[in-house]
Amino acid sequence: MRLAFYMAMVCAGLLAGRTCTAEIVDRIAVSVGNRVITQTDLDREIRITALLNGEKPDFSAGNKRQTIERMVDQRLVRSELETSRYLLPTEAEADTELAQEKSRFPNEAAYRRALAEYGVSEQDLKDRLLWQLTLIRFIDLRFRPGIQIGDEEIRQYFEDHVKAAAALAHPGKTPVLEDYRDSIERTLIGEAANAQAEQWLKEARRRTRIIYHDEVFQ
Repeated sequence: MRLAFYMAMVCAGLLAGRTCTAEIVDRIAVSVGNRVITQTDLDREIRITALLNGEKPDFSAGNKRQTIERMVDQRLVRSELETSRYLLPTEAEADTELAQEKSRFPNEAAYRRALAEYGVSEQDLKDRLLWQLTLIRFIDLRFRPGIQIGDEEIRQYFEDHVKAAAALAHPGKTPVLEDYRDSIERTLIGEAANAQAEQWLKEARRRTRIIYHDEVFQ
């Protein structure tokens, strides 16, 4: 999340030592280490998420809390990316994602109208799509390597989650494990990577000073 203005003293005579009035440019929602997430950042995230999901923006206290927790996790990942060498997505990849998003709309006018209705700029939307690609790549590179899925795990997943559904989907055909092995393995690797990522985030949170400003979430 780009670091926004969060508090400023506005006074033309400040350097001359004159008395001036403090003006809040933006309110801090959360401090994550030496970085901040502002109320403007939070509101933008809610609007972009609603646009992507085709929903009405939800500014309730509960959704603000859920959203800010997700943003704290994002901030922790960004800090990791800043100190490590990961191959990040390119602008061209973000442009491709943006084009796919725009294709959901019947025409350019409808797309522009939706941006205006949600109060989202195209650059904000592109930044969000680029971040989603970045997060997926981070998880893939940071946690997937080295994950090994055994035959018994695959067999058990087939029995518990695939066999009955496959039989219903294809009446008269007996489901065979080998037909689903590759997809099951990908699923299990993804679940294992996500679990490792969640554990990493818990540890990163313990190492980081995180301060919530509850008044923003009312």
